[in-house]
Amino acid sequence: MATHTAELPSGTLVYEDTGGEGPVLVLLHGLLMDASLWQGVVDELRADHRCVVPVLPLGAHTLAMPEDADLSPRGLARLVAAFLDHLGLTDVTLAGNDTGGALVQLMLGDLDERIGRIVLVSCDAYDNFPPGLTGRTVVLTGKLPPALFGAFMQQLRFRPARRLPIAFGRLTKRGDAVTAAWLRPVLKLPPVRRDTVKVLRGIAAHRTALTEAAGRLPAFDRPALVVWAEGDRVMPPEHGRRLAEALPQGRLVEVPDSYTLVPLDQPAVLARAIREFTHA
Repeated sequence: MATHTAELPSGTLVYEDTGGEGPVLVLLHGLLMDASLWQGVVDELRADHRCVVPVLPLGAHTLAMPEDADLSPRGLARLVAAFLDHLGLTDVTLAGNDTGGALVQLMLGDLDERIGRIVLVSCDAYDNFPPGLTGRTVVLTGKLPPALFGAFMQQLRFRPARRLPIAFGRLTKRGDAVTAAWLRPVLKLPPVRRDTVKVLRGIAAHRTALTEAAGRLPAFDRPALVVWAEGDRVMPPEHGRRLAEALPQGRLVEVPDSYTLVPLDQPAVLARAIREFTHA
């Protein structure tokens, strides 16, 4: 994919864009992740979709935001909305996995007219924010000053530490090499550590954001696909069912042999579900 930058009022985003014709997919990643989360899915879909993948300031970005940027959950949702507006995108299928799915839900509260459809993939929802042991542990480290946060994160350079349940061990079955690459910016770049700590503190201060957003889901009367990993230990499968039921046009697809990061563990299965959804 071609890499571009978008100059937005609150900062600059790097994004990848396949171009081309077909339905427009905007794909959002989660905390301590970047656009490569979606690479396998994009490879499957780029022939008949335009795939746009921004690198959000969630800890694996390399271009830091201004010091005064609002990186609270709602601030990040507004950043995504500004990104869609900057590119002039309409009738977008907005998809999010992990924290990216939380941002999709927060955007629905404003019933953004640029969004034609949504795809929620094993993501934070209801009171599971931050999600599970993994999310709660990472958000707790956000209480540290950025320098000490960076020192704490150094242990994740080693695979045994990355595979712990408090790290990426319950998020992906097959993506360890990718998760190792995601950690490099936060380990090496002080401004990225500053952004990441700000994001974590924003989540800690807005733990009820998704519970409040859930009350507005029934007002989203456009097509909605919920894709959930069977037996997910970070994002409860019950939440996937609840989301599909709460959305008036929601439907649920459950994916076997995957942890939370379905785009890494089962990209072909996820791409097939998205293609059937956008072409329905």
